[in-house]
Amino acid sequence: MAMHLNENRDDDGEMHDINVTPFIDVMLVLLIIFMVAAPLATVDVKVNLPATSSQPEPRPEKPVYLSVKADKSMFIGNEPVTAQTLVETLSSVTDGKKDTTVFFRADKSVDYETMMTVMDKLRQAGYLKIGLVGQEVNKKP
Repeated sequence: MAMHLNENRDDDGEMHDINVTPFIDVMLVLLIIFMVAAPLATVDVKVNLPATSSQPEPRPEKPVYLSVKADKSMFIGNEPVTAQTLVETLSSVTDGKKDTTVFFRADKSVDYETMMTVMDKLRQAGYLKIGLVGQEVNKKP
C-alpha cells in the first residue's frame, strides 16, 4: 500500500520551491576562478620581511617580485637568478617594459650594501620604478 503526500503543492499540483540550480552553477564557476587565480597572486620564496606601519598600496594585476633571501640568493618570482642574469631575466619577465614596477623584497637580515647593489643594477638597466615590500604591523586600537 503506497501513500502519496501533497507537500509543497497547491490545489493545481504546481510546486512552489525555489530553483537553486542557477545559484549553484554560479558559485561553482566562482570557486573555480578563485582556485585558479589564488596561486598566481602569491610568491613561494620565504623572506623574513621588516615591519612597516604605512598603508598598503593596491596590488597590480601581474606583479613582478624581486626577492633577496638572507643568504643573498636572488629570485624573480619563484625563479632563482644571479647578479649576472638578473637584468636579462627581468627583461624577459617584463617583456622589455622598463616602466614596470619591480617589487623589491629583501630579508631584514640582508645588509644595506647588498640592497643598494641590487637596486643600482635595476637603475642601470632602466627599471626606475621600484616598490619596497615590507610586512604589515597590526595596529592595536
